[in-house]
Amino acid sequence: MLTPQEYLGIEREAEWRNEYLDGEMVERERPSLRHSLIVTNLMVEIGNRLLETPFIVHCAGLRVTTDPLRHYAYPDVVVALAPEFLETDTLTNPSFLAEVLSETTEKYDRGAKFERYRGVPSLAEYLLVAQDRVHVELYTRQPDGAWILHEWNDPAEEIELASVRCRVSIAGIYAKVDFAAPG
Repeated sequence: MLTPQEYLGIEREAEWRNEYLDGEMVERERPSLRHSLIVTNLMVEIGNRLLETPFIVHCAGLRVTTDPLRHYAYPDVVVALAPEFLETDTLTNPSFLAEVLSETTEKYDRGAKFERYRGVPSLAEYLLVAQDRVHVELYTRQPDGAWILHEWNDPAEEIELASVRCRVSIAGIYAKVDFAAPG
């Protein structure tokens, strides 16, 4: 069992990023080529639309905490307005988070990780992107704290990301992705 301070000490020196969940280091899966392409596409889709806004956009290298004593994670895409940091390198107030799902991470991303993310008051939207087919899910926090799910399977559609005031295209998220090729 590691304390958060021990985890952060190891993590700041590590070559590969690991997450922290209730005293245990959770090894992050090395992304497949398809996963990396989808994350890059999503970064481009969101990043280009937010160039002239005060939002910051980061990819998997930015650590986020949902609870400094229990949980640290590296979402695939992070967007924040007026970012606040714990010890200068861990974001505490994301507005939008996205995860690209894989066979080995889907249960965690939908379950324990999303449960922790929902505890972040600033988080308004959580996007899950399948990498084995065209399928995108957006969870949006409602004023009463409930989360509403919207799903897309059509590459011709666009997603309204109200939390960051932009739209992204499904076709753009999956640009150049070959589902027939090995993941």
